Amino acid sequence: MGISLTDTDLDDDADFGETHDINVTPFIDVILVLLIIFMVAAPLSTVDLPIDLPTSTATPQKKPDKPTYVSIKPDLSLAIGERPVKRAELISTLDAAAEANPERLVFVRADRAVAYGDLMDVLELLRRGNYRMKLVALEGVASPASPAPGAVARP
Repeated sequence: MGISLTDTDLDDDADFGETHDINVTPFIDVILVLLIIFMVAAPLSTVDLPIDLPTSTATPQKKPDKPTYVSIKPDLSLAIGERPVKRAELISTLDAAAEANPERLVFVRADRAVAYGDLMDVLELLRRGNYRMKLVALEGVASPASPAPGAVARP
């Protein structure tokens, strides 16, 4: 328990007055020791379950040498790779290049400014053309000229 000097009567040899404040120094020491214990013990407490997984006889899927990217630009125009294409000609252009991609797998990327509904319209077009799709990026598609905010034009 802590004490304090009171300046009521300095000539008096009486006992010093007691203070009734809590000394938090030992409490902080205990908390810091517990923190160190938990920091050391946490990495050691990972659980390793020995599981024998069966092996697969399937051949691993090979990544396409040159993937086909369908890009949706901020002005909602479409491009296959770097070539612009009209929305009505998207499937026929992909079908013409289907010999290079027999799996009919298409990577779709869209700019951040493209609305969800417009992205779903393109995905529906690809689904009707029997293409499998993977979304790879939802921002940063290069565009020659960005439209004004709020201006949406369909090609």
